[in-house]
Amino acid sequence: ANGYYHSRWVKCIWSSHDLSDAVLIDNFIFNKDVYIQFNSTVGEYVGYTEHGVYNAQLWNNNPGQLQGERAELERVCKPNAEIYQSTITDKS
Repeated sequence: ANGYYHSRWVKCIWSSHDLSDAVLIDNFIFNKDVYIQFNSTVGEYVGYTEHGVYNAQLWNNNPGQLQGERAELERVCKPNAEIYQSTITDKS
């Protein structure tokens, strides 16, 4: 299929059992290129294209949006990581 493709990939990454190193990465992708990314260790959006830089500045100046994105680490990543870890631990 020809055309334009937009996707959003959210990743939770951690390696320690206490989840102190957990990171949320939220990628906004257009035609296979990341144009904006939120990384919880950075704490704000970063743009990688002209359009991405423009939107990252807008989103970083929106306190509600930025606060919501920052909260996703605690709301989504850590609870799910705990479930995954307990499932793995129970089976070993």
